[in-house]
Amino acid sequence: MNDLTKLIEAALFSSAHAVSVGELKKLSSEAAKEDVQASLEELKRALDEQGHGIELVEVAEGFQLLTRPELADAIADARIVSRPRKLSVAALETLAIIAYRQPVGRAEIEEIRGVAADGVLKSLHERNLIDIVGRSEGLGRPLLYGTTGRFLEMMGLKDLSELPDLDNLSVALRPLAVSVAEDEGDGEEELAGGVVVKPRTGSEEAEITPAAESPADQAPDSVEEVSEGSNVEESEIGTESDPEERGSETE
Repeated sequence: MNDLTKLIEAALFSSAHAVSVGELKKLSSEAAKEDVQASLEELKRALDEQGHGIELVEVAEGFQLLTRPELADAIADARIVSRPRKLSVAALETLAIIAYRQPVGRAEIEEIRGVAADGVLKSLHERNLIDIVGRSEGLGRPLLYGTTGRFLEMMGLKDLSELPDLDNLSVALRPLAVSVAEDEGDGEEELAGGVVVKPRTGSEEAEITPAAESPADQAPDSVEEVSEGSNVEESEIGTESDPEERGSETE
């Protein structure tokens, strides 16, 4: 392992977030982009061949040293690392809308979800998962939101092109009126992961409940975990009435 590879390994180990090739290039004034790429390949090969518990992963348009997936559960069970704050249902729904429709304004988000989004947007912005990317040309020139590199890290994506196909996702990503009009039969649609969407009439939101084998198995709360790539951190959904939404309704 050459000196540049060792230097890159140390830099990645010390960073809490993904580091781009351009940033790694600054480690040595003599290093070219090709040298950095070669060192990254050498480091990845060494970690894999020698059976290390960490791996080099390309994520969020950069590179990061992460725990291997097969070891993540044991580390999480031992509570060696602190868990991040969990994302609520409202936060995840809003984040999904922004990811697929960015740049998108608050009004469009609220039209899709059917509730005020001020509190949720503020929370996501504070957690560096979304950022203001510009202003619309519409009346009042409202702010437009987009996802950040931290969002890509959390989802374990290299870039936005790796997002799942929109056609396979929940009707929650489409306006409520369209979703209700397209539903057939008893008005329910079962989605991937056992989630059932029940559209309501009038101005009410679509109800999202977990699928169960029998009525006795159903519970008033549904919890769903979102893995953050191969890292041991997790993001979990709660279905209790979200304080972020309650805060936004009183503002």
